[in-house]
Amino acid sequence: MIELGYFTAQERRLLFKYINKLRGNLRDEISTDDVAKLKSIIKGGVAQGVYRRDKYGINPVIRTLNTAVLLHDNIAPDRNMTIAVLTYNLCRNGFITEAELAGSFGDDVAKLVHGLIKISQLYKKQAAVEDENFRKLLVTFAEDIRVVIIMIIDRLGLMRNIDNESNEKFVRDISLESRYLYAPLAHKLGLYQVKSELEDMSLKYLQRDVYNKIVSRLNETKAVREQYIKDFTAPISEMLEKENIKCHVKGRTKTINSIWNKMKTKKVDFNDIYDLFAIRIIIDTPREREKRDCWLAYSLVGDIYQANPTRLRDWITMPKSNGYESLHGTFKGPQGKWVEVQIRTERMDEVAELGLAAHWRYKGVKADGGIDRWMSNVREVLEEGQKDRMELIRDMHMNLYDEEVFVFTPRGDVFQFPKGATVLDFAFRIHSRIGCSCTGAKVDGKNQKINYRLHSGDTVEIITSSTQVPRVDWLNIVKTSKARNKIRLALNEVKSKHADMGRELMQRRFKNRKITFDDASMNRFISKKGYKTSTDFYVDVNDEKIDINTLVEEYLDYVAKQQDTSKPHETAQNFVLQHKIDDDEHASDDILVIGNNVKGINYKLSRCCNPIYGDPIVGFIASDGAIKVHRRDCGNLKHLKAKYPYRIIKSQWSGKVGKQFAATLKVVGNDDIGIVSNITSLINKEGDTLLRSVSINSTGGLFEGHLVIGINSLDNLDILIKKIKNLKGVKDVQRSSH
Repeated sequence: MIELGYFTAQERRLLFKYINKLRGNLRDEISTDDVAKLKSIIKGGVAQGVYRRDKYGINPVIRTLNTAVLLHDNIAPDRNMTIAVLTYNLCRNGFITEAELAGSFGDDVAKLVHGLIKISQLYKKQAAVEDENFRKLLVTFAEDIRVVIIMIIDRLGLMRNIDNESNEKFVRDISLESRYLYAPLAHKLGLYQVKSELEDMSLKYLQRDVYNKIVSRLNETKAVREQYIKDFTAPISEMLEKENIKCHVKGRTKTINSIWNKMKTKKVDFNDIYDLFAIRIIIDTPREREKRDCWLAYSLVGDIYQANPTRLRDWITMPKSNGYESLHGTFKGPQGKWVEVQIRTERMDEVAELGLAAHWRYKGVKADGGIDRWMSNVREVLEEGQKDRMELIRDMHMNLYDEEVFVFTPRGDVFQFPKGATVLDFAFRIHSRIGCSCTGAKVDGKNQKINYRLHSGDTVEIITSSTQVPRVDWLNIVKTSKARNKIRLALNEVKSKHADMGRELMQRRFKNRKITFDDASMNRFISKKGYKTSTDFYVDVNDEKIDINTLVEEYLDYVAKQQDTSKPHETAQNFVLQHKIDDDEHASDDILVIGNNVKGINYKLSRCCNPIYGDPIVGFIASDGAIKVHRRDCGNLKHLKAKYPYRIIKSQWSGKVGKQFAATLKVVGNDDIGIVSNITSLINKEGDTLLRSVSINSTGGLFEGHLVIGINSLDNLDILIKKIKNLKGVKDVQRSSH
């Protein structure tokens, strides 16, 4: 015998009650040898203190016996499930090994116990059980659907026995798990009575006032409600039989939790709920007569009870997207109570109940195609009532999520990944910033590299470094497209940042050597160097793949050749200065005097410095015969003088104004509403001044704008600059060379 001193008086009564009930249930399922082994193992476990009460004082022996009894009450389990339930705690606490269990009771028992132990390990991770991914992970870890069934029934027994538990947090946690995890699993498996009881008890423990209020408002016992359904259906069955409509009628009463959900979703009071009772009329008729007979049945019910036409739902003419077909009506029955009547055929009922998880979706439970289809098969076996149904279920292999893994965060959140996903996938799933700085992870407390492949049940804590940056080879490490896209985006951002740094480096070097940085000339130079984009060029500059000093010299040679002549020893005195004027040329007899008061010469205003009337200027003879006019402070002019001094020609303005010149202004100011509008408005009000283009960049509360204007003299430009500087919010205005 088991040492009874371990049990309280109440527990001893339960002990004998459960043992006697199991003896009756297992008489044909378990051998005398099995019983003897179980007694010996359990007695030894109690004697050695293996059966330790948990921190809430729950006796594990009583709990496992109760679970075994409930299994037989609800699903008639096989011998292996019962033995697994009774030996699980002993194996988990090290009293007996899985190998010893296999030797004593068979491999299948050891397999079930192994699944139960794996599931218990998940709870150490403080998982968020309301997460759908945790439900999938649980099914994956269980490996055998019988393990899931055992867990559901065990939870049912626990919920029945915590009504008087003083630890409110414990009761709340258990109730939330039952609502979000176990009740949906029971529903998927077709364990409707278990599911309903779990939901009702969860409501009772979580919202006792609501639960008690609904119970009091019902004000009827279960027997009275069932009698009401019988009274309601009797005349319907009689009428349908008279009309030779083959059918069967069944009724149900909504659970307390269902009533509460209806009150919440519909935002109505208890008295306004139409369908406290539901009746289902299932007609046996050929498919070609389905619609006719369903509508005939609806009409006959309407002859007996008053119908509410606003509550008619015709899903026969227009089935739901999931294939659900039924005709729903609401009728006022005896005592003025509203009852929902669902009318459908045998075929429609089969589709609704068993067809590819349509029933789960109809009831509002979030569906997952693989598990729902698989569990619907399990449900069919459970409903068949076959003696060997557990053997059939055992042979159904749970390979639902072979191509997926489910991984925990340290907080208990569960993420789903494709098989083969790595630590780097996990990091980018959390946040792009975390992914970009990831150097590895602690997986279940052990350091792993970024290419470590994740396994279901892993708890992953990402390790980051401020010096880490994304690399191209990361694209070969990640498995998910989300991570791959984020890496590409990060690489582009890094590339763009490096390009900006390379461009800034070039600009500083040009400024140090007093060379004008002209974007148009630079872009042509970059193209000539063989680069497809300027970004690639500036990245190479930043990464020091090309020498910046060499680049500067090559650029100056390139610019000089663009303005050079093919005859390097010609002199200004022998050069012919009459050529066709293009769009950039000006008839200079009004404006420009070149050489010794010579007019009527073709010239071009150099784009590198954009001289305007009043600027000190110098001419440079280009290969096309035109004069390139530069400002004397032009950075490029210095190098042209050094290489081609014989090409420099004295130039000056003639003193006549009237032609417009292009000038670029760089404006910096506060990024205030209306400031840009004020600047452009001021320019447009100036006589003989034209605003040609505006480009604005805003960052850190400041804006920087480049304005290209048409203006006829340097004096007018100076006046305009002073006016813009006086505008509120403007910090600085400078003339820019480009």
